[in-house]
Amino acid sequence: MTTPALLPLSGRRIPPLNLGPPSFSHHRATLRLSEKFILLLILSAFITLCFGAFFFLPDSSKHKRFDLGLEDVLIPHVDTGKGEKDLGGFLIHGQGHDEHRHREEEERLRNKIRADHERALEEAKEKLKKSRETIQAEIETEKNKIAQEIKKKETKPLPPVPLPNLIGINGGEPEDEDTREKREKIKEMMKHAWSNYRKYGWGHNELKPIAMKGHSTNIFGSSKMGATIVDALDTLYIMGLHEEFKEGQEWIDHNLDFSVNSEVSVFEVNIRFIGGLLAAYYLSGQEVFKNKAVQLAGKLLPAFNTPTGIPWAMVNLKSGIGRNWGWASAGSSILAEFGTLHMEFVHLSYLTGDPVYFQKVMHIRKLLQKMDRPDGLYPNYLNPKTGRWGQHHTSVGGLGDSFYEYLLKAWLMSDKTDIEARKMYDDAIEAIEKHLIRTSNGGLTFIGEWKNGHLERKMGHLTCFAGGMFALGADGSRKDKAGHYLQLGAEIAHTCHESYDRTVLKLGPEAFKFDGGAEAVAVRQNEKYYILRPEVIETYWYMWRFTHDPKYRQWGWEATEAIEKYCRVRGGFSGIKDVYSSAPAYDDVQQSFFLAETLKYLYLLFSNDDLLPLDHWVFNTEAHPLPVLHLANTTLSGNLDLRWHFLSKLYWDCLGSLNH
Repeated sequence: MTTPALLPLSGRRIPPLNLGPPSFSHHRATLRLSEKFILLLILSAFITLCFGAFFFLPDSSKHKRFDLGLEDVLIPHVDTGKGEKDLGGFLIHGQGHDEHRHREEEERLRNKIRADHERALEEAKEKLKKSRETIQAEIETEKNKIAQEIKKKETKPLPPVPLPNLIGINGGEPEDEDTREKREKIKEMMKHAWSNYRKYGWGHNELKPIAMKGHSTNIFGSSKMGATIVDALDTLYIMGLHEEFKEGQEWIDHNLDFSVNSEVSVFEVNIRFIGGLLAAYYLSGQEVFKNKAVQLAGKLLPAFNTPTGIPWAMVNLKSGIGRNWGWASAGSSILAEFGTLHMEFVHLSYLTGDPVYFQKVMHIRKLLQKMDRPDGLYPNYLNPKTGRWGQHHTSVGGLGDSFYEYLLKAWLMSDKTDIEARKMYDDAIEAIEKHLIRTSNGGLTFIGEWKNGHLERKMGHLTCFAGGMFALGADGSRKDKAGHYLQLGAEIAHTCHESYDRTVLKLGPEAFKFDGGAEAVAVRQNEKYYILRPEVIETYWYMWRFTHDPKYRQWGWEATEAIEKYCRVRGGFSGIKDVYSSAPAYDDVQQSFFLAETLKYLYLLFSNDDLLPLDHWVFNTEAHPLPVLHLANTTLSGNLDLRWHFLSKLYWDCLGSLNH
């Protein structure tokens, strides 16, 4: 069976092509009715209704009526002996009224209908006298009024929460001039990407830098949600680009609207939008970001309405209807999607005091803990209706990757108190080492993919994040194996660098094989592209932080120069279709994650370690930094202690249910 082609996008997985029905927007001009004709249709329907009511209202003189005036009272049945009529245990008083009163009421009702009918006709005539533009303006005004009313209802004041005592949100200026110059160059690249998006794609999700217009994909639905704005905010902030940050904040405050009829990816919207908004809130303290994050989170909650509590891959923000990708195994949800919610949802419960977010992600953990895992591995597919695994395909790259990342980071974000998450991570990594990690004939360590008991000797660009993950998780590993995992991270970093170095452009392909004489090179044409991905640079940065080996900065600068030389165009930065070609073609997309991740990791690589130190910050899978929830890390320690105890109680309650 042929697997549908997949769109290479962000996060840790590869979303599919939109295989839904074709658009019929080109028929709109021929099908659209004029506003006046629509009004005439409404008018005719109203007249029909009025005359129907006039001629077919029942004649009350032929039926018993119960007029409940002051003199017509229902009282419990009492046998008075005066001849009152008994009905169902109640007495009906006032039955002696003559028929004249009923006829008067009927006449009054008919007169009212006639008056309403005549008034409606006059209003319709006045409407039809107005120009098309005036009618459209009035409709738009009414729509805006309704939208504002809905917005006011949705914007509920959140309880005051003390901000943690945030450390290292700016600075990081390197001492030596060469490193400072490289850092400034990366900052200039960010300004080039942002300013062109601001000029040509403002409000659109992404940018087509060659066509110089907005761009979007099916993961964002059909609406202009400004994905690049939300994704780039924290990068702008830590680079000190506060004017650009303010531009983004104003757009979000006035234009970011989630009450739209649009079907979005729960995973992508969570890591990019909720993660980006939460990071912007923590860095800047601006309440608008927190409020928007909570509004959006409420729109995602209906995705969890499945028989198992495993969320759908997609949800309509307006209707709350969810579904899964059509290509996923037997209608399954995807491990890297439903397993990459924990960080953001824990912070949502912390900031709102509402346990629902925390409970949703802990329920997912509870279910996974109870399931058998073939060879100790987590398959990439889980059916949300049956709670059973789909196809037995395990990957640390696309479809699986960030699930493992979030197990480790849940432990780190909890100030290393979430021991259950750490245990799950250690168990998973041991199984991955046993079944997936191998050394090639040329001495390169790689992570393959497990498919129905068979190891495919192929590694994706997405998998290259794992080098940084192994280094990040080295401290606290079992059996004093910290040195082993730091070395494993270094070996993965080396392999991924080789995948860059063995291309013409010195930029890595989407996937590369280790079969026969082909090592760390792409074989298929559809795996030779580079779409500004961050995972290799991400691993360079983590390895630099933990070892300060200068080769990681050297490798990072090689990638920077290649991006600048081959991906930079007049309207921004574009992906490349073939990194093995000396005359590459562009894909004409500036991905939002290029600003959120690639440029951020490069900037941090050439910054001092006091900028976003790793003992105080944990980065989500879209490189949005969220603070570690230290027990006493707050400017108002008393209030935070209460909030921390709230989260701790939720955590231990959930763990208690895991063990039963």
